[in-house]
Amino acid sequence: MKQQSNKRLTLILVCGVLFMFGFCYMLVPIFNLVCKQIGINGKSARTATINQNTQIDYSRTIRVDFTTTVNGQLKFAFKPLHRRINIHPGETKLVYFFAENQMDKEITVQAIPSITPIDAARFLKKTECFCFTQQYFFKNQKVDMPVYFFIDPAVPKEVKEITLSYTLFDATGFEKKQKYYTKGRINL
Repeated sequence: MKQQSNKRLTLILVCGVLFMFGFCYMLVPIFNLVCKQIGINGKSARTATINQNTQIDYSRTIRVDFTTTVNGQLKFAFKPLHRRINIHPGETKLVYFFAENQMDKEITVQAIPSITPIDAARFLKKTECFCFTQQYFFKNQKVDMPVYFFIDPAVPKEVKEITLSYTLFDATGFEKKQKYYTKGRINL
């Protein structure tokens, strides 16, 4: 009787551990999906299409500030080429961010965006962004990286300022398989 009770307890504990591991493993993807769908926590849809019929709302202007951060001990210069712009809802803008690998080795990095205020995140639509993919840098390489975006005209009238922030992380060791061009050939 006691042996059967121990087996049952062991089975319950093993199932509990497996459930906790699975829950922890799925927590980040679920969180990101919910944030992207609802437009909270500074997340927005990864890509957007520009509707050619979108009317530009010239009656109001929204100030967009750009900020950058380099995570940890990463030796990178990373900054927006323009700290602030003004944009009309529905208008598209192209801005650039400068990045320089200041290390004496090659590295892969990933920029993670954040948009504030939280309510404005779902209205800032990026159609092209260096943050969509990992960026490979040769040692001491300098690059201007584009962000092409617009603000949906449905943005609430009380939103007058938006901050688009990027944090640059070392993604070496976490490279995603993607095509890139080097010395006359395409690598996978």
